[in-house]
Amino acid sequence: MSLNVENITQILHSGEGKTPAICLLGPTASGKTDIAVEIVQRLPCEIINVDSAQIYKYMDIGTGKPDAATLAKAPHRLFDFLDPALAYSASQFRQDALREMAAIRDAGKVPLLVGGTMMYFKSLRDGLAKMPAADEIVRAKILQMATEGGWEEVHRLLAEVDPDSAKRIHPNDPQRLQRALEVYMVSGKSITKLHSEQRSSASEIPFDLHFLAIQPEHRDVLHKRIETRFHGMLTAGLVSEVEGLYARGDLDLNMPSMRSVGYRQAWQHITGEISFDAMVERGIIATRQLAKRQMTWMRGWEGLQNFDSEKPETLDLILKLVARVAI
Repeated sequence: MSLNVENITQILHSGEGKTPAICLLGPTASGKTDIAVEIVQRLPCEIINVDSAQIYKYMDIGTGKPDAATLAKAPHRLFDFLDPALAYSASQFRQDALREMAAIRDAGKVPLLVGGTMMYFKSLRDGLAKMPAADEIVRAKILQMATEGGWEEVHRLLAEVDPDSAKRIHPNDPQRLQRALEVYMVSGKSITKLHSEQRSSASEIPFDLHFLAIQPEHRDVLHKRIETRFHGMLTAGLVSEVEGLYARGDLDLNMPSMRSVGYRQAWQHITGEISFDAMVERGIIATRQLAKRQMTWMRGWEGLQNFDSEKPETLDLILKLVARVAI
C-alpha cells in the first residue's frame, strides 16, 4: 500500500476518546528537528524533546541542539534542564513526559514528541517492567568477566541469553551490558522476557500515540549527513565545549552524559588518549553506529509509518496528516 494522507490517517485514528500525541522518530542527523519546527509553526502542536543528550545543560554543540532563533520559534520541553553530573532514567522521562503532555493538552494543543532515544519512546508506549534489584555479588562477577575477557566477552554472553538486548546494546556500553546480564543472572529471565511479561498496556495513558519516522531511504545519504554534521560541530567548537566540561573536575567517562557520541571521543582526545584525527574518525563511526541501533529499533516498531527525508513531498504529506490528527 503506497503512502498517502488518506490511508495513513486511517491508521493513525485508532484511539478512542483519547487526546492525540504525535511521536516523530528518526536516526541522528535525519532531519527530525527541521520537520518538527515546520509542524509547530503551522499547527497547534508543541514539542517535547526525546533526546537523552539534549536534556543536559552545557552540552550544546555535540548534541546538535537547535539554536536560540529556532527555539524562539519552536520551544522545546524536557530540554536543556539537567546538569551533566546527574543521571536520568527512562522511568523519569515517562513521568515527566506525561506531565508535559497533559500541560500541552490542557493548553488546547497537541503534544509533538521528537527525538531518537528509542528507549524513552518505548517507556512511554509500553510502561516499564519491574526489574530485579541490583545484586552486588552478581555485579562483581560480571566485572570480573570484563576484566578477564573484556566487555566484548560480556556482550557475547548477553547475546546467548538475550539476543534482542545484545542487538540494542553496544559492546562499548558497559553500564547497560552489566545491567542486562545482571538481570538475567538474578532472575533467570532476560530483560526482553520481563518486559514482555510485565508490559503495561498503552491504554493506561490518556493519549493516543501516533508514531511517524523520518529517515533517508539510502543509508549512504545518512552517513554523509553524519560526517558533515560532525565536522560542523568541530568547527563550531566541540573540543572547546568538552574542555570546559572536563575542567569542572566532577565529570568522567562513566557518566551517561559523557558517554554521548562525540563527547566520549573529544574527552579521550583532550586527555591525550587519542589523536585529533582518531577522534574525528571514531566520532563519525560512533555516530553511524548510533544511527544503526536507532534504525534497528525502528524496524521492529509496531505501527510505525516511515517517510523518506529526501523526497520533496514528505514535509507536505506529514503536515497534512498531522493536521487531520491535531485539528
